Amino acid sequence: MNTLDTLESDSPKGALEAMLLVSSDPVSASALARVIRIAPGEAASLLAELKVEYEEANRGFQLREVAGGWRLFTHPAYHEQVESFVMSWDTQKLSQAALETLSVIAYHQPATREAVRGIRGVNSDGVISSLVDKGLIREVGRDAERGQAILYGTTNVFLEKFGLRSLRDLPDLEQFAPDEESKRFIRERLSGGAISSTLEQTEEDLEEERELLDTSEGEDLRAQSALDALSGADGTAVRGGETAGDRLDA
Repeated sequence: MNTLDTLESDSPKGALEAMLLVSSDPVSASALARVIRIAPGEAASLLAELKVEYEEANRGFQLREVAGGWRLFTHPAYHEQVESFVMSWDTQKLSQAALETLSVIAYHQPATREAVRGIRGVNSDGVISSLVDKGLIREVGRDAERGQAILYGTTNVFLEKFGLRSLRDLPDLEQFAPDEESKRFIRERLSGGAISSTLEQTEEDLEEERELLDTSEGEDLRAQSALDALSGADGTAVRGGETAGDRLDA
């Protein structure tokens, strides 16, 4: 008999497991109960049963109740294996969207999903979840002023993958601001009336950009400009033991 034939699609406990596997944040028993249409108390009891079952079966993951909800975590006993696996991932394969999101969080941490969305101008929830799965960012707290929104920050994996000793080693964003040398280069390469007019406009644009870089909005622009520096950094060091308790990779 096919194993799938033995599964019951209406099994509350199985449904709870499935939802926990795809959840990137702790989920309350009441929220899970609403989806599968059972009483919150019944959902809480089933979750407690699952927690015990995983522990007794010596599974590679644990079910924990944290931050008012339930979430799956890798077992601390396997943190070295998980660490080695995470470190084997190639950050050069990160998409442009992932690099942008990672850059924003690196320079603005701790940052909420809403803050990242505000800077990038697009919904970044999926990208953030992917970065969490890769161990590059993690939950570092809650924003009490914004409905307990999750705050994200970078991890040791991020530092090691990009060859940084600490966040102080992040490229200085000021170096990406236009400077006088850039203007001189343009003057040397361009000549003629029409081009002179273009040069004047270019100088005005450069000055506007410099002024922008002195504002809080300028921090966003500089963070985007630092993507090349981040994506090109060398990251070959071995991570130092923070993976224990990382979220189960779904």
